Amino acid sequence: MDATDMEERKKHRHVFSKEETGIMFETAYKESFPFWDKISETDRSYICQNSYTFTYPKGKNVHDGSECSGVILVRSGSLRLYMMSEEGKDITLYRLYKGDMCMLSASCVLKAVTFDVFVDAEEDSECFVISGPAFAAVSERNPDIKIFALETAVSRFSDVMWVMQQILFMSMDKRLAIFLSDESARNGSDLIALTHGQIARYMGSAREVVSRMLKYFASEGIVEVSRGGIRILDKKRLRKLTL
Repeated sequence: MDATDMEERKKHRHVFSKEETGIMFETAYKESFPFWDKISETDRSYICQNSYTFTYPKGKNVHDGSECSGVILVRSGSLRLYMMSEEGKDITLYRLYKGDMCMLSASCVLKAVTFDVFVDAEEDSECFVISGPAFAAVSERNPDIKIFALETAVSRFSDVMWVMQQILFMSMDKRLAIFLSDESARNGSDLIALTHGQIARYMGSAREVVSRMLKYFASEGIVEVSRGGIRILDKKRLRKLTL
């Protein structure tokens, strides 16, 4: 991380008293880490001392793939993890929400992971970030931590493989139907408040392709397309397209 990056990250860092941060991190990590009570008090203190609270505005890059940013715990908001081609085209791998953790941003902890991922804030977000080198050092002394880090990363690879399966083997109408159904279920609403460009980015497709398919869905009475987003009109028919 160069001096410019360091200064930029400091702008988004909260400043609390040492006692406040200790209690705050201790409480959060006790809830999130199954190994927390198994490691020594010294190691717990070391992790807390090397933890920081950051707020990221919507659209802010959190991790650019070229450094060991650290272990990220989402406290509020949401983050998007994606891969990017040399031509600048990106594919969304998965998204993280409150309570979720990102290990792929800590390459110094998971040395077997050799591909670069990028992380952006999808909305205004607050995160706890544990220094990658500090977490790696403690994990070397504690097998339970290393196992947890690997299991957390591996659990996300099923999401990555699902994305790859859709891109490689599914038709565009089925992929779009799955995406709209998943978003509706996640938000608890028939309105998907996303632009065609955002949907295309999440799906690893082109905006023109998404727009054309949405126009077809609209002509069939499955959705209604407006400036506010996409409203699902016929859930039953949309569900059939996902099968």
